[in-house]
Amino acid sequence: HRTDLPGTEVRQEGSESGRDATVNRAYAGLGATFELYLKAYQRDSIDGSGLPLNASVHYDVNYDNAFWNGEQMVFGDGDGEIFTDFTSSVDVIGHELTHGVTQYTANLEYYGQSGALNESVSDVFGSLIKQYSLGQSAGDADWLIGEGLLAPGVHGVALRSMKAPGTAYDDPRLGKDPQPATMQDYVRTSRDNGGVHINSGIPNHAFYLLATALGGNSWERAGQIWYDVLTGGELRSDATFADFAKLTVAAAKARYQAGGEESEAVLKAWAQVGVQAT
Repeated sequence: HRTDLPGTEVRQEGSESGRDATVNRAYAGLGATFELYLKAYQRDSIDGSGLPLNASVHYDVNYDNAFWNGEQMVFGDGDGEIFTDFTSSVDVIGHELTHGVTQYTANLEYYGQSGALNESVSDVFGSLIKQYSLGQSAGDADWLIGEGLLAPGVHGVALRSMKAPGTAYDDPRLGKDPQPATMQDYVRTSRDNGGVHINSGIPNHAFYLLATALGGNSWERAGQIWYDVLTGGELRSDATFADFAKLTVAAAKARYQAGGEESEAVLKAWAQVGVQAT
């Protein structure tokens, strides 16, 4: 319950689980993230060079967040009134660690559309990590980010929904989920670094539409296209949604085939959310 990092070591790689469920969940979540990137994309940890994944738990008192600080993961316990323990959702663990992957690859600026892409990429791979660890297909997945994080009594199911942005919660204390699903409802604001957690619903929904259109395991074709763009070296740090969309079309054509099922599905997904991908 202090804020000095990393704190006292309580579990090492390969050691047995202990009595602290938070420690065990954090350990499992780090492992699930490492495994998805290694097995699906042949990426050796967050930086691609075997970076050790370290995490500190029980940060501060009633701390309502989890974050990647550029070097390690940090988890709060939640206040028990709005949020529960932030290790309770493997997709949130994967989301935060993916900020590290983005840091080492495209390094998307954390403002406006590039910031919303930064958030969306973390949601996409956070969801894929959950799906991979549970063995779920695109059709089986709930496409929720942070399912189980909201405390009992809060009116909602998760922090965000990739399937139906804007429907994750509607609570007197939290307000209503503000995420749009399409560019028609794009939110222009100076808050939240220009709406990075709000407008991320648009590229999130595009990925959901692509993954469910292609079917099967989302981390395979749909996830591979997103991974190729993130790590391909052509994604500018100040990229817009349209920039990202065009690169996903090019990546689909490069990895699969021009005019094939994948590139056509990518084009359709972006068109459905109102983003020009050509």
